[in-house]
Amino acid sequence: MGEFRPVPDVLTYLAGTWRVERSVRDLASGDVGEFSGRTLFSPLDGGGLLHHESGTFVWQGVPRPAERTLRFLPGSSPAEADVRFADGRFFHALDLTSGHHIADHPCAADLYRGEFTVLDADHWRTVWRVGGPAKDLVLTTDYARAN
Repeated sequence: MGEFRPVPDVLTYLAGTWRVERSVRDLASGDVGEFSGRTLFSPLDGGGLLHHESGTFVWQGVPRPAERTLRFLPGSSPAEADVRFADGRFFHALDLTSGHHIADHPCAADLYRGEFTVLDADHWRTVWRVGGPAKDLVLTTDYARAN
């Protein structure tokens, strides 16, 4: 992987609207899906950001509307965030001090391992590898700041 861009304040960096392109590869079946949409990081009362993603997911040629909501709460330093699901359950920690972070999230019998890479002031990427008895997936998401 190339150079990483350190982020001294993760919530300031993420705030605003991002264009999102995601590929989903099922390594077991060979199927590939695509998501295209936007993510808005808007201020939460009490601090942090509400992450709302919406767009279209195409799987096996069938387009469907898709959305998700997460909460990015302040961490122990400005470069860190505590990422939670919409219902408040813990998802993972995020530390972009170096511009690169690996996070694990066990989900039932599956393990989600996320790699976060800040490419520059307006681009970042996540790669989630999901493995377990029922899943063998790679989800690669590219974010570009929307003007």
